[in-house]
Amino acid sequence: MLNMAFVVNGEKIEDSAIKHEVERLRPDYERVFADQDPAEREAQLLDWSKENVIERALINQEARSKGDEIPGSKIEETLAKLKEQYDDPKQLYKDLNAEDDEKIKQDIETQMRVEQTLNKVCEKMAKPSKAAIKQYYEQNKDQFRTPERIRVAHIVKHVNWQTDEESAYRAISEAHKELAGGAAFEMVVDKYTDCADNGGDLGFIMKGQMVEEFEDVVFNLGTGQSSDIFRTRFGFHIAKVYAREPEGIAGLEDVEDRITETLQEQMREKAIDDFVDSLRDKAKIEEV
Repeated sequence: MLNMAFVVNGEKIEDSAIKHEVERLRPDYERVFADQDPAEREAQLLDWSKENVIERALINQEARSKGDEIPGSKIEETLAKLKEQYDDPKQLYKDLNAEDDEKIKQDIETQMRVEQTLNKVCEKMAKPSKAAIKQYYEQNKDQFRTPERIRVAHIVKHVNWQTDEESAYRAISEAHKELAGGAAFEMVVDKYTDCADNGGDLGFIMKGQMVEEFEDVVFNLGTGQSSDIFRTRFGFHIAKVYAREPEGIAGLEDVEDRITETLQEQMREKAIDDFVDSLRDKAKIEEV
């Protein structure tokens, strides 16, 4: 990699800062753009790293000049928490591209000032309107597709070091006889199951949440129907389906908060992008 450095509003950005950013981005970048020509990928990675470092420098400069004073105790506390995450201090310095604690504390203070500055940029953002929320919902309904769910309860007799296969099967067979004789499922659960929490009720589940042997049985039951005895890796079961919700699309009222968060994040990103663009328009950036 060629040596490179920039001067941003009179502040020199060392070659090492750009190289550090390249290596920070490289793992994810090479994974996402694995099919790209290696030479093109490396050139693009370098360009993106330069842009990141320059934009960070512009925000840092603005934050240092206009951010509120940061208490020294807060900086020391943050540094102490960082050090707790490392057994080897040298690795901490390497990861943060710092020579000593003083450099790290300067970076911590700058980052705190940056957060203050960006929060001020975004604090006057209006909340998404009801119309904007509804429009997003209508245009992105596939995001809110819900899978089939069933509410299921079960009686289980575990097969383990305490209970052998024969004993477990004999016990659940007694439960099955009582159900066949008209006993209420909930009463039989309390009497026989090894997992009596909530009367054996597992709540609503969707495919992929339980072991395959269990799902193969319960998702083929009708509402109100109980299964025969069946085996999973945990032991013997009898299951009952209480309710079924078909695959569909969640209603707007169910996802309104989620959409609001998404739109607020988009608005925040745009506000920050516009802020950085305004800093770049006023900046003097020279390659040296």
